[in-house]
Amino acid sequence: MREVVFVDGVRTPFGRAGDKGMYAGTRADDLAVKALQGLLARNEALPLDRIDDVGIAATSQQGDQGLTLGRTVSILAGLPLSVPGFALDRMCAGALTVASFMGAAIGSGQYDVAIAGGVEHMGRHPLGLDADPNPRFVAEKLVSPDALNMGLTAERLHDRFPALTKERADRFGMLSQHKVQAAYDRGDIQADLVPVATRSAAGWGLATEDEGRRPETTMEGLAGLKTPFRPHGRVTAGTSSPLTDGATMSLLAGADTARELGLGAKMKLVGFGFAGVEPEVMGLGPVPSTEKALKRAGLTIADIGLFELNEAFAVQVLSFLDHFGIDDEDPRVNPWGGAIALGHPLAASGVRLMIQLARQFEQRPDVRYGITAMCVGLGQGGTAIWENPHFTGKKGK
Repeated sequence: MREVVFVDGVRTPFGRAGDKGMYAGTRADDLAVKALQGLLARNEALPLDRIDDVGIAATSQQGDQGLTLGRTVSILAGLPLSVPGFALDRMCAGALTVASFMGAAIGSGQYDVAIAGGVEHMGRHPLGLDADPNPRFVAEKLVSPDALNMGLTAERLHDRFPALTKERADRFGMLSQHKVQAAYDRGDIQADLVPVATRSAAGWGLATEDEGRRPETTMEGLAGLKTPFRPHGRVTAGTSSPLTDGATMSLLAGADTARELGLGAKMKLVGFGFAGVEPEVMGLGPVPSTEKALKRAGLTIADIGLFELNEAFAVQVLSFLDHFGIDDEDPRVNPWGGAIALGHPLAASGVRLMIQLARQFEQRPDVRYGITAMCVGLGQGGTAIWENPHFTGKKGK
């Protein structure tokens, strides 16, 4: 297989979904266009006609988030009409899937350069809007009715694993908020954000930071939150990713093509895996997908020096950590926080994980391998393993 590299990745700031969110007056496809233009502006050495394909994921492919986003966004962003594009849906793992499949196409020699991204405007297109699940799912007991409600699947994890207590989840959620703010204070996150002009009744504005952060979060505050998914439950808004609007874009290439064009290489793709689990416990999905990816790569969990795990729910990440014997506060896990604080614009989130891992690799030449992994609605998981091209075995400053 040909060596595949993650050249670069950018994203829009993530906004709170809804009428009061900063992107309430912004089209979904325009968010994707802005992210793509920002990516291309950072990689001026790339001849646009060398891009073999553009894949953009979205979970709710309708309205301004429909019409084969990869193609329409490419045209709107100014790519040559010779560049094709497509859209893909694997719910939360949409962008992760696009990047994985583009990497496979490059690795097999069919593509040289590809764009992989995702967008989700959950304010305009809430999860499940206009969906019509087949009645056989429930009538024939193929899945529990709970499986179609992501919050209830998180409650099911608490039920199945008593060691996953509400207190552990609250602490994980609080620390996510604190770690994101610390990363902001250091300037680690802002470097990969593409500013977006916004419009509201108050006039024009500029989105430059993620909108949903709550660095003031405390354990006491979390303890008093309501449990919206179940009376006297354990999942709260403080331990769940908020509804979010945003877009992400990444540039992948063959290592030889990257060298030819003078492009960088922030990560090397080692391999990936996807797996299915019971839809009722959707959050367990990254466990088998990670085991599958590690086995194929000839690695073990002990080889992984950094983990970027999507925080759909705190309990979901904790179930992953318990399975692999990793401490809740292991410094390798989401060192800059995650989706509980930043937001989770569904199909876009996979590339957000890659962007953060790539930036961490630059700072950590002592780390060779990292993982980006996430659970997926209706009982799936996705994992990609990456190698650090800056690896020396020696700790950085």
